[in-house]
Amino acid sequence: MILHRYFARRFFWMFMSILGIFALFLGLVDLVEQLRKFDSDVSFGQVVQVTLLKLPEGLYEILPLVMILATAALFLMLARSSELVVVRAAGRAGLTALLGPVLVALVISGITVAMLNPLVAATSKRASDLTESYESDGASVISIGKEGLWLRQGGARGQTVIRADRANPDATVLYDVSFLAYAPDGGPVRRIQAAEAALENGAWVLHDAKAWPLAAGLNPESSAERHDVLRIESDLTQDGIRDRFGKPSAIAIWDLPTFIGGLEQAGFSARRHVVWFQMELARPVFLIAMVLVAAGFTMRPARLGRTGLHVLAAVLLGFGLYYVRNFAQIMGENGQLPPILAAWIPPVASLLLALGLVLQMEDG
Repeated sequence: MILHRYFARRFFWMFMSILGIFALFLGLVDLVEQLRKFDSDVSFGQVVQVTLLKLPEGLYEILPLVMILATAALFLMLARSSELVVVRAAGRAGLTALLGPVLVALVISGITVAMLNPLVAATSKRASDLTESYESDGASVISIGKEGLWLRQGGARGQTVIRADRANPDATVLYDVSFLAYAPDGGPVRRIQAAEAALENGAWVLHDAKAWPLAAGLNPESSAERHDVLRIESDLTQDGIRDRFGKPSAIAIWDLPTFIGGLEQAGFSARRHVVWFQMELARPVFLIAMVLVAAGFTMRPARLGRTGLHVLAAVLLGFGLYYVRNFAQIMGENGQLPPILAAWIPPVASLLLALGLVLQMEDG
């Protein structure tokens, strides 16, 4: 147990050191990008706030690379100090040194999915809202629940709240929809009820609509007007709506099952979210596979040479497995693979491949 704790402790601090280096690097790069993106009306403090909010999402994406580099650095240090040779000379298998790092990787993976995932979802959504508010006069928001679909669009002429009972899969056609328009000062000015609303060329085209003015001192019902077709200008786009409700990473893993149920009830396809949910559950398996991949190339005596080549091979193999995982995700989202298979086959296959590589390198 002392030996396992020793290797586990060294792997943990190596992982945290490399993660800290990447955090500093990504933060500085993204800060420069945000400074170029915003105009002079946005203060430096606001830019820093957006950068810090986006940082957890960037670190979350590169965790497999951090796992590979931390494992490679650990075993290179152990090889150069001949600690692995001492372990083998003491009658312990070289695989003994893997138990501590694998357990630490498992704990880190569990904490990542259970705690970092909700944090990334919250910070990325907040960063997106701040970015949009800094770039335009108002933010566009979408919400899906048991009571239907809610949208909010903003602009120089004020905010408009949209509610619909149902929608088509990409939310560009709404059914049994109502629009509540607000003036720039915040007061409601008009309510519209329509059987159908379609987003076309920067405007909502309403069919069979009835509009009530909400001006002070005016009877809304007596002043109501009916329209066979009514156009309402909108800054929403199909891509913007899809990004708002179609980005699964912006939803905490604990809220995904409920959100998936709300999507399906509102008439949307929840395949992307189901695939993402299963992939998040399989993430610990994939991260452990990254540890074994790096160990398979670096658990060797330093005197054999070609250390840099083996580290490069480990990184390239890790990138290859990561690419296969993303490719399977795309196939799952397109319906070419069942979500469970698309999410679990690449991590499990990577784990078996890495385990075979470790056994081959250890026992020849």
